[in-house]
Amino acid sequence: MSSLIWYIYDFARKAWVDGFANARSKHEIMEKPERFRDFPKINPEFCIACGACTASCPSPNAIKLVRDEDNEQEEGMTYPVIFEGACIRCGFCAEVCPTDPKTIECGQNHLLKPEFNIIPSKRQFIVDDYLCIRCKKCMKKCPVEAISVVDDKIHVDQLKCIHCGDCLDACPVNGAMKGVFVDNLQDQKKIILLTVTFLEKYIESKKEDLRSLQKDSLLQYEIPLAEIWDKAYEIIPDEEVVMEIITNAVNRLKIRVIDWNSDECKKCQLCVDECPTGAITFDVENDTIVRSDEKCLRCSICYQTCPFSVIKYFLAKFAMEKDDDGNDIIYITVKTSNLTSEILME
Repeated sequence: MSSLIWYIYDFARKAWVDGFANARSKHEIMEKPERFRDFPKINPEFCIACGACTASCPSPNAIKLVRDEDNEQEEGMTYPVIFEGACIRCGFCAEVCPTDPKTIECGQNHLLKPEFNIIPSKRQFIVDDYLCIRCKKCMKKCPVEAISVVDDKIHVDQLKCIHCGDCLDACPVNGAMKGVFVDNLQDQKKIILLTVTFLEKYIESKKEDLRSLQKDSLLQYEIPLAEIWDKAYEIIPDEEVVMEIITNAVNRLKIRVIDWNSDECKKCQLCVDECPTGAITFDVENDTIVRSDEKCLRCSICYQTCPFSVIKYFLAKFAMEKDDDGNDIIYITVKTSNLTSEILME
C-alpha cells in the first residue's frame, strides 16, 4: 500500500513541477492555433445570399439565412446566422463560402483540400462515347478514381467526381471528355440551336459548290467564330460558358444537307409521297417541287427515292481550332454522302 501511495505522490509532484515550469500567461492561453475550429464568425456585409453554407451544413438547424427588414434608405441585408447549440464546428460553411473576403470564418480546415469542394461545380464531366478512343488516360489522371469502365465504355461516377478538370486536360481527343455546364440549360440549347442553324444555312448557301462536288472530293471552309459570338454572348453573358458550349457543339456536330436542282427535276412527285413529314410538296401554281427546311428531317428518303438522281445528299463535319493569329475558327468539311458506310458507322 505504501508503495502505491508513494507512486501517486511522485506522479503528482512531477505533474505540478512540469505545470509550474511551463506556465503560460493568460494571453498565450487565449491565443488559439490557426487551424482551431471555433464557432463560425459571420461578416454580414460580405454575404451574397447564395445559400452555399446552408447547403453544405451536415447538422440540422445549425445555420440559416435571415434577412433584415427594409428601410427607407436601403433593402434589408441577408446573411447567415449560427446556432451554437446545433453547430458541430466542422467548418464546411466557411470552406464553401465563395465571397472574398469571406462571409464566414472559423479557421482553416486541414482535412479539406481546395479542390475537394463539397458544393457541386457548375460543370459536370461526361464522356462522349462517339469520340472516346478508350485510351484510359482520364482514368489514370483522376485523383479520386471516379472514372471507370462500365459495359466497355468509359464512365464518370458523378457522386465521386470532384470536378477538378484533370480528366479534361488528360484527354487527347478534342471533345471526347466534356465539361458540361449544368446551369442555364434552356439558354444553352438556344446557343446550340443558333450555332447549328448558322452553320447549316452557311453550307446551303454554297449551292454551286455542292452541285459541282464530285464523289470522293471534299469542300472545305473556314468561318471565324466572331460571326456568331455576339449573338451567343447575348444569350449567356459568360465567355467561358459560351466558348465551351459552342466548342462542344461544333466538335460533335454532323449535319446532313439535302439539295436538288429544280431545273433538272422531272416533277414525278415520288419524293412528295415518300416524305414522312410532309416537308416536300408540289406547288401547282408555280409547277414546281417545294421543300420546307423547317419540316425536313434530312432523313435521305427523298434522295433514295428520286429515280433521276436530281436530289443530292451531303455530309458536313466541323472542328473548332485556333488559326496562326490565335483567332477561333470553325473548320467545315463537306463530302458527298455514302449512305451505306454511314449506316454501318452508326
